[in-house]
Amino acid sequence: MLRKIRIILATFFFLGLTLLFLDFTGLAHRWLGWMAKAQALESILALNAVVIIVLALATLLFGRIYCSVICPLGIMQDIFAFFGRKARKNRYTYSAEKKWLRYTMLALMVVAFVAGIGSIVQLLAPYSAFGRIMTMLLQPLLKMGNNVLAYFAEQADSYSFYTVDVWLKSMPVLIIAAATVLVLFVLAWRGGRTYCNTICPVGTLLSFLARFSFLKVRFDVDKCKSCSLCTKNCKASCIDYKSHTVDYSRCVVCGNCISKCKFGALKYGLSPKAQPAKEGSSHSQGRRSFLLASAMATTAALAQDKLVDGGLAAIKAKQSPKRITPLTPPGSLSAANMARRCTGCQLCVSECPNDVLRPSGNLMNLMQPVMQYDRGWCRPECTRCSRVCPAGAIKTIDREEKSSIQIGHAIVVASECISAKGEDECGNCQRHCPTGAIMMVPTDANDDLSPLVPAVNETVCIGCGACEYVCPVRPLSAIHVEGHVVHKGI
Repeated sequence: MLRKIRIILATFFFLGLTLLFLDFTGLAHRWLGWMAKAQALESILALNAVVIIVLALATLLFGRIYCSVICPLGIMQDIFAFFGRKARKNRYTYSAEKKWLRYTMLALMVVAFVAGIGSIVQLLAPYSAFGRIMTMLLQPLLKMGNNVLAYFAEQADSYSFYTVDVWLKSMPVLIIAAATVLVLFVLAWRGGRTYCNTICPVGTLLSFLARFSFLKVRFDVDKCKSCSLCTKNCKASCIDYKSHTVDYSRCVVCGNCISKCKFGALKYGLSPKAQPAKEGSSHSQGRRSFLLASAMATTAALAQDKLVDGGLAAIKAKQSPKRITPLTPPGSLSAANMARRCTGCQLCVSECPNDVLRPSGNLMNLMQPVMQYDRGWCRPECTRCSRVCPAGAIKTIDREEKSSIQIGHAIVVASECISAKGEDECGNCQRHCPTGAIMMVPTDANDDLSPLVPAVNETVCIGCGACEYVCPVRPLSAIHVEGHVVHKGI
C-alpha cells in the first residue's frame, strides 16, 4: 500500500510539473502553479514560510517523502531506475553514507549562494536541473509536433492548432541539460538514488530532519530470514540486512523494501516502544497508509520568420547587441537580487509568450534569465514571468506596476539610423513606443527640413524594447536598450 500511494502521488506531481514547462499557452500555470512553489529550495529563497514549515514538519513526521513524491528530479531518477531494474533485478547493494561528499556539496551550495555565484547554485539545484531538461530538450520537440498538427489542420481549413516558433535559446544551456540527463541516467541505471544521496544539497538538508522522523521503516528481527531482498531492492542503498539497520538520512520512503519482503519483517511505523499492541494488524497498517497518504497530499498542498505588429517591418536575421548591463525582467528589482534568488529553473523562459527571456551564457549568471529583443519585445500588459517564478527572484507585479518600472533605457546610434542618414523616412521606433518616450527631431536644430533622428526621453522610457525590435536596421538595430543595475520607478 505504501508503494502504491507513493507511485500515484509521484505520477501526479511529475506530470503536473512537466506540463508546467511544456505548456506554451500559459493555461497550465493557472491550475498547477502551486506545484512549482512547493519545491524546497525555491520556497526557501522566496521566504515562503508556510511551505517551509509544512515540508519540515512532514519530514520530521514521515521521513524524506518530499524526495519521492514532490521533487521532479527525484521522480525522474526513479523512472530511469525502473528501466534498470527491468534489465537486471535485485541489483542494488548496501553502501555506507558518503558524508564527505554530501556535506561538501551542501557547503559548496551555501558558499556559492552567499558569494552570489549563481551558476554553481543552479547546477546543484534539483528543480533547476529538471527545468533545464524540460525547457531545452522536451519543449522544442513538443512545439515541433504542434507545428506538424497545425500544418495538417490548416490543410483541412481548421484552426484548432497554430504554429509556434522553435528556436535555440542557448547552446551552452542545451549542452548542460543534455549532460545532466546523461549523468542522471547512468547514475540511476546503476545505483538508483545515487545523485540524491551524494550530490543533491536539498536531499542532504532534508536528511538532518529525516534522521529523527517519527515514522520509519523498521526491522522485525524475529521475522527476518536475511534473504537480502530488501537491500537488493533499496534504490537509496541505505538498508543493511546483515545488521538489520536502515540509514534514515538516505531513505526516501519509497516502500520498495516492504513490498519485496516475503516474511513481513519490514514495517513502516512507530518505534517499537511506542507501537500499539497489535502492530501487524490490518487496521494498524491501513491507518498508517492513510496517514502517509494524507501527509503526502498535504505536502504537495518547424520555425518560421516573424513579422512585427501590423507587418510594418520584416524581422529577419536580427542580432542582439552586447549590452553593458544585462536586462533582467520587471519585478526582479536588480541584477543583485536576481543573482541571489534565481535558481535558473527556466520556468519563466518557457512561459514567456514574447520570446524575450532566454538563459544567460555568462559564467557568473549562467542559466539565469536575461532579456533580448531580436525576436520580440516585453509588452507592458504581460506579467507572466512574475506570476510563475517560484523562488521570489521576480516578484509578482500587476500591469499598472509594470508600466512604471524602468528596467533600462533606449540609446540611439544615429550613425546607423536610416532616417538620420536621410536614406528613408522611418519613425518605427516612435510609432511603436508604448510610453511615448521617443520623438523624431531634426538632426540640425536650426533646420526643420533636415533629416529626422529619434530622441529618447529617459524619464519615461521603461526599456520594453519595442523600439529595438521594430527597427529595420540589420543586423544590429540603430536603437537599443541598456539595462539598469537597479530598476527604477517612474
